[in-house]
Amino acid sequence: MMETYVNQHIQEIPLSSPFFRGKVERFLRANGLRMEALDSYYTLENADGDILAGAGLRKDVIQCVAVAPEARSEGLTAPLVSHIIAVAASQGITCLKVFTKVENTGIFESLGFHVLAQAPQAVLMENGRGLEQYCASLKAVRRPGRNGVVVMNANPFTLGHRYLLEEAMKQVDHLYVIPVKEDVSRFPYKARKAMIKAGAPDGVIVLEGSDYQISQATFPTYFLKDLSDAAPNQMRLDLDLFARHIAPALGASVRFVGSEPSDALTARYNQLMQEVLPLDVVEIPRLDNISASEVRSFLEEGNFTSAAALVPPASRPYLLADLAHRALLKELDTPLKPGLVGPDSNGAHTDMDDALMLKALSALYPFWAEMAAAPSVSALRELGLDAEKAMLSATGGVNTHKGAIYALGLALFDPDHIAATAKAMSRDGVLVRPGITGAREMAEGGYRQLFDDWLPFYRSTRDCQKTLLRIMSTLDDTCVIHRVGTARAQQVKAEAKALLEEGGELKDLCEKYAAERISPGGAADMLALTIFIDSIKK
Repeated sequence: MMETYVNQHIQEIPLSSPFFRGKVERFLRANGLRMEALDSYYTLENADGDILAGAGLRKDVIQCVAVAPEARSEGLTAPLVSHIIAVAASQGITCLKVFTKVENTGIFESLGFHVLAQAPQAVLMENGRGLEQYCASLKAVRRPGRNGVVVMNANPFTLGHRYLLEEAMKQVDHLYVIPVKEDVSRFPYKARKAMIKAGAPDGVIVLEGSDYQISQATFPTYFLKDLSDAAPNQMRLDLDLFARHIAPALGASVRFVGSEPSDALTARYNQLMQEVLPLDVVEIPRLDNISASEVRSFLEEGNFTSAAALVPPASRPYLLADLAHRALLKELDTPLKPGLVGPDSNGAHTDMDDALMLKALSALYPFWAEMAAAPSVSALRELGLDAEKAMLSATGGVNTHKGAIYALGLALFDPDHIAATAKAMSRDGVLVRPGITGAREMAEGGYRQLFDDWLPFYRSTRDCQKTLLRIMSTLDDTCVIHRVGTARAQQVKAEAKALLEEGGELKDLCEKYAAERISPGGAADMLALTIFIDSIKK
């Protein structure tokens, strides 16, 4: 019987297909599991196409391992997992973790895995020395005395987080902060860690995060804020790993948490921590109900002023960076933009598309906070040049956002004195065509058109398409001039104005400009800048 099954071809299921994804979900549900966010899923099936055994992979974690009842004596898990190990190795992943049921422990031990942590209905295992090496790095910084630990996401780092650390420091000789490393939050890990280091009280030791505390491996429902049946098991698994490995490596005798009045999952996690950890757990009341979720809500509304009031000064450049990034995303995600790249078209471009633009934005993200915190205009200039290099490296040499780097850099550095910053940035005279206002001249004039016209128009309509047309109808767009000349560029302005005032099919203009290779890139940059200025100046 086993011969029939193991000779079946191990196949990868196309999870992007609703049909095949539904098939996997039904198989897992029938075996007491739920579908997780997986990168890939592999199965063994019988001749009728029924799944007999399956296992998934998300980054370096094997999940959703199940075998149908009629095949559980056939030894199908071992060949299936061996196949996944080989697939991972071909991707350069040599240390795998597995999140599975307790009854599968023996199978995985036979494949070279060892137990990291255990809960009543789940076990976390690993086939490498990842945790051992991480704990060795913790032991290297351990100091003698009463040591405390805070594990925080800091998405973003607020005055409440700082208060928690200040109060915790009063109760220990040394306080360690472990940032959540999983990159599924609004602010990326590097930004969150940098905010903690910059905003924490003197003496706090900020460690490197890892996959061994509040991660997709140990506690995936944390990121869904899902207090489901699976959550308590994952909480216990995460806490067991902390108690067995992390706390001893740091010589920690106390863990600090902030009180949680609104998030049911985090409140349950804090409660369970009190129940199961074999060390002191101290809950510190929240400061004036300040929360990272409230800061994120203000940012979502485009309200920097209210968000900034809830964070330390060191976090504010990162809030500005978030808003700059969101402004660029909002411009990119706007459909039906004549001649421009968007979610629905490449416009007039053959060398760039939506995916390439997203790569560029990811490469530029770290520079926005640095620009906002730049100590001088010369430092800002150097950051701009470095940002251009990073953009070109990410896009294979395609200029996607050079104009945006310049405009947003000026606004990030000092939104109240854009003109003065632009003039200080200018080393040489500006050569422009007669009667044409270039990008640098606009900046040195403080973007008067933006403040006098485009921003009020955007605030009255909240419509990116219409605001783009408004900008196109009034802007001397050097991107258009470069492609089709001054005379055609003036016609473009008139066509945008007519469409805005008289109506018509925007799709027709998009097709026309794509055919003529007309791309109003300067207008796209100004739309992003308008959106950004709207969020920081209320």
